[in-house]
Amino acid sequence: MRRFKAGIFQALAHPTRVAIVELLRQGELSVGQLCERVGVEQANASQHLAVLRYKHIVQARKEGNQMFYRLRDPLLGKVLEALREFFLAHLSEAMEVLRQEQQAETRPDR
Repeated sequence: MRRFKAGIFQALAHPTRVAIVELLRQGELSVGQLCERVGVEQANASQHLAVLRYKHIVQARKEGNQMFYRLRDPLLGKVLEALREFFLAHLSEAMEVLRQEQQAETRPDR
């Protein structure tokens, strides 16, 4: 199980792949749409999508000459949302520590 989890995090270890997964949370998209929204060339997107397919994070279907991708399981989107909440919670804590330090520095010595 730990190897499985590590493999998923390894597949998500690139910001472009995280962006792709976040976009696919909203529904199926073509490779062209993904390229446009993420801001990468098709060859680059195809490499990232291959990693996500290999780890069974996304599924593909072909329609004519276009490939469409979707998340294999929407639960992964919830995992990314939980990571976002984790980040924001700790960001708030760090900001509070900085505010307290600034206040301490601006107080006159007693």
